[in-house]
Amino acid sequence: MTRILFIGQKPETVDFSDPALPPGFDAAKINAGIAIAVQTIEARGWQVDPCMIAPDDTGIAEVQHQLASQRYDCVVIGGGLRLPPKGLALFEQVVNAVHSGAPDAAIAFNTRPEDTAEAAARQIG
Repeated sequence: MTRILFIGQKPETVDFSDPALPPGFDAAKINAGIAIAVQTIEARGWQVDPCMIAPDDTGIAEVQHQLASQRYDCVVIGGGLRLPPKGLALFEQVVNAVHSGAPDAAIAFNTRPEDTAEAAARQIG
């Protein structure tokens, strides 16, 4: 079975005052999008492990632990980690953890939680 790891930032830790984020975005909307992502991935017959992390060293440790516990066909890194400029260092740490911990997995990027399945599909078919 195809297995997807979906890495994003814990919605409750997002700085919604950051002007790089869309206006009106909040934790509830992100959590709803994550639920849609999980449902959409599972509807494709794939298994998904959401890994929502804190924007600190504990988050990277959580990613490393998750990658060591399973083999993944694709790792999707969420736009919330990739897009805000002040998150660049965390994004780099996540990409490097994925590269090191899952060297055979495809890496995909979504633009919002709801398009996570499409991001994975671009890489694994």
